[in-house]
Amino acid sequence: MSEITIYHNPRCSKSRATLALLEERGIRPDVVLYLENPPEAATIRQLSKLLKLDVRQLLRTKEDAFRSLGLEDAEKSADELIAAIVSNPILLERPIVVAGDRAVIGRPPENVLALL
Repeated sequence: MSEITIYHNPRCSKSRATLALLEERGIRPDVVLYLENPPEAATIRQLSKLLKLDVRQLLRTKEDAFRSLGLEDAEKSADELIAAIVSNPILLERPIVVAGDRAVIGRPPENVLALL
């Protein structure tokens, strides 16, 4: 099986549960603490492509930064949304698990089973 990467926030219960689910199956993923090491714009574009989601669907809409940056504005371009995520990684939906050329959001954590 190809290497597995999880974009992880240890303070998030869903992220912790997703990581635990992988580890229970003997998988030791590459853990990216994306709040400490924010992904670059190219990485966010790649995640969007792998997830088959529009960049807007990667945003956590209940975060304060979402409102304060005016990201609810439908006229914001993908580049503007990506720049917001790069500058404010808390906006990135979590956890994202990548296996080769496939990815899922671990909400609920069992979503990752589709990658295994």
